[in-house]
Amino acid sequence: HDLQRRIDTLAPTHFDAPSGSHVPIRYDGEWPVLAIRVQELFGLDRHPSIANGTVPLTLELLSPAHRPIQTTRDLPGFWRGSWTDVRADMRGRYPKHVWPENPLLAAATARAKPRGT
Repeated sequence: HDLQRRIDTLAPTHFDAPSGSHVPIRYDGEWPVLAIRVQELFGLDRHPSIANGTVPLTLELLSPAHRPIQTTRDLPGFWRGSWTDVRADMRGRYPKHVWPENPLLAAATARAKPRGT
């Protein structure tokens, strides 16, 4: 039981997103992969990792339709860099969803904007 608990701690099956979602982690390649809608990571200023912070997750950032937008192993760099271009593209494609200028100050969400906003 102790060994299983340690394995679960170092290599969890799921990631608890800031949005409250419980998202599965894939271990089928060289690096563990987390495929997650980008809005579910708003407010997160550090890159998600496992194994006591020693192994960064490869993030497959998804659109609201679960289509890949970008892959990164540096979430803070993504927010500072290509987020501006991604935001512009996604705002046009998915106007019913939140696309803040500063995603670090926005609340993570798994939902579209409330009606009337």
